[in-house]
Amino acid sequence: MAREKFQTLTEQMFYILLCLQWECCGADIMARVREMTAGRVSVGPGTLYNLLESFLSAGMILETKVEGRKRSYLITEAGQAALEEEYRRLQTLAADYRRFTPGGGAE
Repeated sequence: MAREKFQTLTEQMFYILLCLQWECCGADIMARVREMTAGRVSVGPGTLYNLLESFLSAGMILETKVEGRKRSYLITEAGQAALEEEYRRLQTLAADYRRFTPGGGAE
């Protein structure tokens, strides 16, 4: 069965939406994702702008400013709901890991 679009978010999707809780442009998003994840996750321009277009089409973000080629974005209620749902999903995964790992997943 095909997965509904945005039913779960990739790491890149998650961090882009997380960044857009504050208004920012594409270059800011790429820098913030690297900063937030200490370089573990990066988003290239092709991926970023494809995802921003998809998020715009889905009503998850809105374009707030256009200054020449620079465009700024902000998360919408729908985007915030998707971000929160993904956070809850990840918490459930972590809880399952703790429950079903000998020793509760302690390192």
